[in-house]
Amino acid sequence: NAAAAVSGLRQLGVSRISLLTGDRRSVGEKIAAGLGVDDIHAELLPQQKVMDLARILQNSPEYGRTAFVGDGVNDAPALARADIGIAMGAAGAAAAIEAADVILMTDNPESLLTAVRISRRTQRIIWQNIILALGVKALVMLLGVFGLANMWEAVFADVGVTLLAVGNSLRALNTRGL
Repeated sequence: NAAAAVSGLRQLGVSRISLLTGDRRSVGEKIAAGLGVDDIHAELLPQQKVMDLARILQNSPEYGRTAFVGDGVNDAPALARADIGIAMGAAGAAAAIEAADVILMTDNPESLLTAVRISRRTQRIIWQNIILALGVKALVMLLGVFGLANMWEAVFADVGVTLLAVGNSLRALNTRGL
């Protein structure tokens, strides 16, 4: 499923995908050709993965944040160094799971697409809640300055908006359509 995952990441706006592997260059190039990645770094030891990742991170202002996906002990240092370390958890090594920021509980690379969609949806909901809370509080405060707000509006601006934000946040639980 790795080729479908790479294709899906591109559709989600990921502009550059690199393959960092400890495998032989010939094996890595064959895999990279089937996946459609932008570049390959092969025959890497764990510390070399970190060094290559550091070079990629230096170019990251051009591309944005850098995520590293891995599952083995050899990936743990790079997982810790990346902007976002993602461990494939079902068969992943304990060291990789400990070093990662995100743990996918399946070994299906396409689950990464679902994780990206969920995180983007969650971020939208968070911004909606922030704008709602600050907007209502600012409005009630402005009304209060002019003597047009009473205690009940202030209570709503505090407790009511919190309940609305919690209700809005519950939408994040519906992930069937992702």
